[in-house]
Amino acid sequence: MPPAPTDVPFAQELRIATAAVQQAARLTQTAAATLRAQPGAALDKPDNTPVTVADLGAQALLVAALRAAFPADAFLGEESAAMLRADSALAARVWELVSAVAGAEGAAEVPPPRDQAHMMDLIDLAGMGEGGRKGRCWVMDPIDGTATYLKGQQYVVALCLVVDGVQRVGVLACPNMSLEGGKVSEDNVAGDGSNGYLVSAVSGHGAWIRPLSWGKLQDPSPVRLAHPNPPLEDLILVESLAATSMDHEKHKQVAEKLGCEWPSTDIWCLQMKYIACAVGGHDAVIRIPREDWHRTCVWDHAGGQLIFEEAGGKVTDIHGKDIDFGAGKRCYNNLGNVIAPVAVHGQILRVVQEILGQSKP
Repeated sequence: MPPAPTDVPFAQELRIATAAVQQAARLTQTAAATLRAQPGAALDKPDNTPVTVADLGAQALLVAALRAAFPADAFLGEESAAMLRADSALAARVWELVSAVAGAEGAAEVPPPRDQAHMMDLIDLAGMGEGGRKGRCWVMDPIDGTATYLKGQQYVVALCLVVDGVQRVGVLACPNMSLEGGKVSEDNVAGDGSNGYLVSAVSGHGAWIRPLSWGKLQDPSPVRLAHPNPPLEDLILVESLAATSMDHEKHKQVAEKLGCEWPSTDIWCLQMKYIACAVGGHDAVIRIPREDWHRTCVWDHAGGQLIFEEAGGKVTDIHGKDIDFGAGKRCYNNLGNVIAPVAVHGQILRVVQEILGQSKP
C-alpha cells in the first residue's frame, strides 16, 4: 500500500496544492449555476476556445496560494488576464467571485489576491509563463472541459508541479464525478450532498483519492487500476468524438484490430480521460491526430498523467516516446498518445503503429 500523503517527498507542496485545488473547485461550483443560466456565459479567446469568469477566478486562486508558499517558483497556465484588462466590468465580476469564495469557511490555507489589480497580475504569472526543463514550475488548467462544465457534465481543476521537466506532484479535482452506478461518464454526475472527488499523486510514491469537500479534507484511499491486465477484447476505451483534431476512423481501426468495442465512452476533456482510466472503470485512450503538426498543451496532461501512471498505467506518444514536459507550453516533442495499463500498453502501441504503417504486422 502506498504511504500516506504526509509521509512522501514534496509533502508540503502536496498539502498546499490540495488546499488550493479544493478552493478553486469550490469557486467553479459556486459560479456554475449562474453561468449555466446565462446565454453567452462562455467568452471566446483568440484561439476560439471558451473561457468563463470561473476559469479566470480559479486560476487566480491557484496562483495566489502557490505564490505565497513558494515565491521562487514559476507558473504555466491556460488563461491570461488580457480580457480583464480590456473590460473593467468583466474584471469586476471575476473579482467579486474570487472575493466571495476566498472569504468562505476553510479558506485559511489559500491566501486570496490583495485586490483586483493583484488578481490580474497573478493570472498573468501563469498565463504568460513558458514552462521549460529547468527549475520548478506549477502547471495548471483551472477548468479543463469548459464546454462540458457549462452543461453540468464532467470537468477537472488540474494542477501539477513539474521539476526540471518531470512531473512530481499532481492534484486534480473532479467536482461532478460520480463513482456510483458504473463507469464514469459525462452524464453520471455527482448528486445532492456530493462534491465529487479529489485525486492526487506524488511521483514514485503512489496515488490517492478522497471525496471532495469544502471544509476539512477527507481521508484519502490509495488508487490502483481496477483492471491492471485486461484482455484486449475487453478493453473499455475512452473517446472524444467531438474532438476534430483526432482521427476517429483510425481509432476505430485500432479497436477493431484489438477486438474491442468502439466507441465505448465519450468524454470531452483530456484530464478527465486520465481519471476515468485511473479510477472510473475505463482502461485506455488512443489519440491519433489527423495532422502531424498537432501538439497538445502541457496543461492538458500534467497531473492527470502522473496520477494514471502512479495507479499502474503507462503513457507514451504514438511513436512510443515518453511525454516531454520540459518542451514548453505544448508537448512539442510528442505526437498523440497511447494511454493504457502497463501490462497491455506495448500490445496496444504495436497495433497503433501497424494501423499507421510504422511497423510490420
